[in-house]
Amino acid sequence: MKKNEIVKVKIEDIGTAGEGIGKAEGMTLFIKDALPGDVVTAVVMKLKKTYGYARLLEVITPSPHRVIPKCSQSRRCGGCQIQALAYEEQLRFKQNKVRNHLVRIGGFAEEEVRRWMEPVVGMDNPYHYRNKAQFPIGSDKEGNPVAGFFAGRTHTIIPIEKCYLGVSCNEEILDILLSFMRENGITPYDEASGNGLVRHVLIRYGFTTKEIMVCIVINGNFIPRQDILVERLSAVPGMTSISININTRRTNVILGDTVRTIWGSDYITDYIGDVKYQISPHSFYQVNPVQTVKLYQTALEYAGLTGDETVWDLYCGIGTISLFLARKARMVYGVEIVPQAIEDARNNARINGIKNAKFFVGKAEEVLPDFYEKRVSELYAAEPDRTATEEDTDLESREPDMLHPDVVVVDPPRKGCEESLLATLIKMSPDRIVYVSCDSATLARDLKYLCEGGYEVRKVRAVDQFCHTTHTECVVGIQRKHI
Repeated sequence: MKKNEIVKVKIEDIGTAGEGIGKAEGMTLFIKDALPGDVVTAVVMKLKKTYGYARLLEVITPSPHRVIPKCSQSRRCGGCQIQALAYEEQLRFKQNKVRNHLVRIGGFAEEEVRRWMEPVVGMDNPYHYRNKAQFPIGSDKEGNPVAGFFAGRTHTIIPIEKCYLGVSCNEEILDILLSFMRENGITPYDEASGNGLVRHVLIRYGFTTKEIMVCIVINGNFIPRQDILVERLSAVPGMTSISININTRRTNVILGDTVRTIWGSDYITDYIGDVKYQISPHSFYQVNPVQTVKLYQTALEYAGLTGDETVWDLYCGIGTISLFLARKARMVYGVEIVPQAIEDARNNARINGIKNAKFFVGKAEEVLPDFYEKRVSELYAAEPDRTATEEDTDLESREPDMLHPDVVVVDPPRKGCEESLLATLIKMSPDRIVYVSCDSATLARDLKYLCEGGYEVRKVRAVDQFCHTTHTECVVGIQRKHI
């Protein structure tokens, strides 16, 4: 087999990134946009020793699970990798993905993994579920401003104003912004030159409250004639907050540090279950509220709370899981590295009247060992502006429960937990650990470490938070042996 050779391939499997996998001339090929059951022709693009990559040319015989995507740009856009796969097959793929990672990376026996795994949690309607969208702004060939999404593995914008994963108000807001830019000669940001003003628009939507937030990311300090833009945007039903975010750095990071509200509130509100949250442009908040309730209910079930437990919630963000758990626990302690997120978490506890949740700024892998080593004072050193209260002075008396909690919940980023944190968890010896994961590969690695340290997996459940993509969330219930 040679590069640029055209081959005929029967697709037998699907990779973790959603690419079809088949064999030609004994060589395993990964082919984007091909699905299990397809017979395709493809051109070989890159070859390694035992595998290669090919580009799909034609589907000769379509898979019985192939469907017509709702979005005409689904192949070009990098957002929906598997929209052409029937939804039930998407769920089966995600269930198998988690199971295979636990077996291949975690080293667990397939029989026990099948025993742990509960049915994947899908959606009744797997469209229009996202409460957050970030649209890059660029120019078309004629120089007109466009909004859309980046093509896969590129920073080329595919103009898409109607996304079938987002909410309907996105289209109206994008039309207002792009029309305003055209009328007033306001240029989009150009990554190559660093020139131009408008970089991104961030839109958030409260599924329960119907409140809308628009944050326009700019390469400057103000938008010319912004009063006209504000007048038009504020007329959109549900509009609650309009702000600009200043990002003048040559970076791929979307948001800068400075946010300035130019109309309405600094935040919108929404609910997960019956817990109310205030959400700012920088807030981390789950993008699929329907599935988030199911995710957190699963985490709550696996935590096994009776009302008398002490719980640590690591990587707590704005307190979404913490406050969900606090209603069933005696005390919850949340840890998050982002100071603004902790400020939001404390405020969210306050507006819900939740007094049994406390939050600390710092890296989880540093904060937790500090508590374990009884260096409580270092937590307050991370918050020099905080004024001690009578409640704070009681930390020492509660320290034994904090050092030996009943339950620890971890919801780390894709890289998973650092080994130092896992080692501390084993030393603290909680009865139960609930691991919420957005990457089943690093999850499997971390579970292997915990199980070698005296824990055992009891239940695993995948939750489809990101329909039509290859990503999946997963909740694992872990228990200390011999209890």
